[in-house]
Amino acid sequence: MLLTRLASCTVHWLFTMASKPKPHLLHKVAGGAAALQSSAKRARTMSSTSESSSSSFKDAFGNYANYLNNLNDKRERVVKASRDITMNSKKVIFQVHRISKDNRDEVLDKAEKDLASVTEQYMFKLVKELQGTDFWKLRRAYSPGVQEYVEAATFCKFCRTGTLLNLDEINATLLPLSEPSVEPLQINVLDYLLGLADLTGELMRLAIGRISDGELEYAKKICEFVRDIYRELTLIVPYMDDSSDMKTKMDTMLQSVVKIENACFGVHVRGSEYTPLVGSSEPSSFLLRVSDVEI
Repeated sequence: MLLTRLASCTVHWLFTMASKPKPHLLHKVAGGAAALQSSAKRARTMSSTSESSSSSFKDAFGNYANYLNNLNDKRERVVKASRDITMNSKKVIFQVHRISKDNRDEVLDKAEKDLASVTEQYMFKLVKELQGTDFWKLRRAYSPGVQEYVEAATFCKFCRTGTLLNLDEINATLLPLSEPSVEPLQINVLDYLLGLADLTGELMRLAIGRISDGELEYAKKICEFVRDIYRELTLIVPYMDDSSDMKTKMDTMLQSVVKIENACFGVHVRGSEYTPLVGSSEPSSFLLRVSDVEI
């Protein structure tokens, strides 16, 4: 009986100790639950932060995409305006080449009228697209048209007055096209010099035409003018930062100077060798109209 009671008490005590909660185990369980809850909060916070960052990135890239799309659209419009300026400026140059001793004023009046039309219609479109913006970003898009416009304007000015139209005078004609409240489009020095380099080629063609029409003195004036331009640009070009295009045009300019000089020298040589026809009292050649040189 005693052994039976002892065994029963031992079993009851063991059962009681086993069912009684242990403080250190409860602490571990509570710590684990808190850790799980904290991890869940961190996960939710990181998820919300990630969503916020993703949204901000999408907005930023959306703004970049809109900016680039607008810039590309503007570039296309600027290229179109530059092509229109180039085409119509060439028409002005062709009009000037129709000049002769008999119709000088008439031809120049028509050419100046056409040039004013180019300024008011096509340069106006370009100014409206670029005024008040960082137009230097699109310089490669509009530079060809501006150079052709400079060439046409300076060509008309030389044929009318025999002088050079400077950069300030050209920009002054563009200033009324811009709104007073925004930064106006102004032709930069490089585009002006590139257009001036192209001018020498047109002057060479004009000089050859004037020689064939007997206007040797006018051809000499053109020759001196082109020489002056070439000499001055020869001093400037080595110090230009972006002078790759200019260096190429300098070679072409030198060829134009040589062609004018050879034509003028050739006329002088042929004029000195000319012998009037028998019975003719003309003091000059009927072909070249160059005064005879006494030997």
